[in-house]
Amino acid sequence: MFEAKTKRIQRLSELFPKVILELEDIFGKSANIYIDWQNVIHWQEKLNWHFDIRRMKQFLDSFDVIKSVKIYTGTLDGDTKSEGQIKELDGLNYIVSTKSVKLMPLSIDVSSISNNSPDILKNFIDKNLLSKLDLETIEYLNGKLSDFNKQGILKIEKLKCNFDVELGMDVQKDIDSGGVENFIILSGDSDFADPISRIKENNKNAVIFSISRKVTSELNQTNVLIFDVRKIKEFICWPREIPQNVKSKIDVL
Repeated sequence: MFEAKTKRIQRLSELFPKVILELEDIFGKSANIYIDWQNVIHWQEKLNWHFDIRRMKQFLDSFDVIKSVKIYTGTLDGDTKSEGQIKELDGLNYIVSTKSVKLMPLSIDVSSISNNSPDILKNFIDKNLLSKLDLETIEYLNGKLSDFNKQGILKIEKLKCNFDVELGMDVQKDIDSGGVENFIILSGDSDFADPISRIKENNKNAVIFSISRKVTSELNQTNVLIFDVRKIKEFICWPREIPQNVKSKIDVL
C-alpha cells in the first residue's frame, strides 16, 4: 500500500498515478531494495539530473511493503564529503554497506614507447575500439599523453570499489531467511546476473531499476524485468531539477 511520506510526494503521486500503480504491482506484497550506488551515480551524466538520497528514501518508504533499502557505496578515506555521505545515509536509515575505495595508479608515461604504439592506450580504451583506430589517431593520442608527461604528469589514479560480492551475499541471505518475494536491484552491472538467476531459481521475483539500453547483455539474457528510473525522476531528483511544468502544479516544499 502506498502512503506518501511528504506532501510533495503526495502531490506528485496525484500527477503520476500510473507510476504509483506500476510500482505497487512490482513491489508486490513484500520487497527488498538493493542500490549499487557506485553504479547508479554514473547514470547522472547521461540523465542530466541527480539522485537525491533523502528524497529516494522518502519515496521508497512510502510503500509499506518494502522491508529494507540496502545501499552499497565506497568510502574515500580522509575525504570529508565521502565520509559525510556515509553518515547521512545512516541517518536516513538506509542499511549501508561500505568499504574503502581503492586508488589504482595507471601509467600514462609514453616516453619508452614509439609514438604509434597502443601499449599505454590499451589501459584506457576498449580493445575492440582500439583495433579500429588508425595509426594517425594513435599517434595523436600518444602525443597528447606526451604533452601531459612534459608537465610532469606520468600517471593517473582510477577509483575502484565493486560490491557485487556483498550485494550477492545479501540477496542470498534474504532468500534463505524468507519473508521477501520481490528483489529490486538498482544497477546495470553484469556482475548481478548470477544473483538474479538465483532469485528466479528460488521462485522469487527480480526487477532491475536502471536506464533503458544501459543494461548489460548478461542481464538481458536473464529476461529480468527492467524498470526505467526516468519514470520516477520527479520523485527522486534534486528539487531544483523537477521540471517547471510540474513545479507549477505542486507546492514545492
